[in-house]
Amino acid sequence: MTPVECDVWWAGPDLADPGLLELLDAHERARHARFRAAADRDRYVVAHALVRLVVGAAAGVPPAGVEFALRCRGCERGTDPRPEPHGKPYPVGAAAGVQVSLSHSGDRVVVALARGVEVGVDVETVAGARDIEGLAGFALTAAERADLEALPVADRTGAFFGYWARKEALLKATGDGLSGGLGNVAVNAPDAPARVTAWNLPDAPPHVRLTDLDAGPGYRAALAALTDAPLSVTARDAAALLAR
Repeated sequence: MTPVECDVWWAGPDLADPGLLELLDAHERARHARFRAAADRDRYVVAHALVRLVVGAAAGVPPAGVEFALRCRGCERGTDPRPEPHGKPYPVGAAAGVQVSLSHSGDRVVVALARGVEVGVDVETVAGARDIEGLAGFALTAAERADLEALPVADRTGAFFGYWARKEALLKATGDGLSGGLGNVAVNAPDAPARVTAWNLPDAPPHVRLTDLDAGPGYRAALAALTDAPLSVTARDAAALLAR
């Protein structure tokens, strides 16, 4: 079976530049302006400008001309009450058929791109100050919590965020997002190659590929693709692309 080619572009908020705002649409610029912290504004503009740059390059259109439609399966089910536009971005128009997902946390910004196969990507900062026990009750199944508690205490925080990144990547690939419920998806232990062990939703995808990504020390990241074909993942540095 022919592998699905997936490019994973990495950047950081330090690459933010006022010129990148010109690539965003009016809604994105308005949301960017609402962030109070400069670091949050920088992460946002780098992520959303990078999406337009990589989609534009893949589709052969100027990045400022890339258009998106948003889809939220939670809204379709009536389980997501948010009124503002949200959901997974789907390129439309000249870029239709290109599939993309983005995520950012701390000093990491990541965009995943494939053709014809829906993808989801997530990166998480390993934050020891978070209430891991409380979050685990919300995000993990009983079996996953048992596996987490069997680990040495020093390893639990990193393992928890490994679980989270895998699950959120899966839910972003389908367009469910967090409204799909992290606890509805089960994955294997983070110290083993990533795979889905259960998906307790009636419209769960029949085929999915899941793989961990190397986001560097202090981070956990994962990529999901809705396909039964093997994945061929190429990591790329986005610095030169953003500088142009």
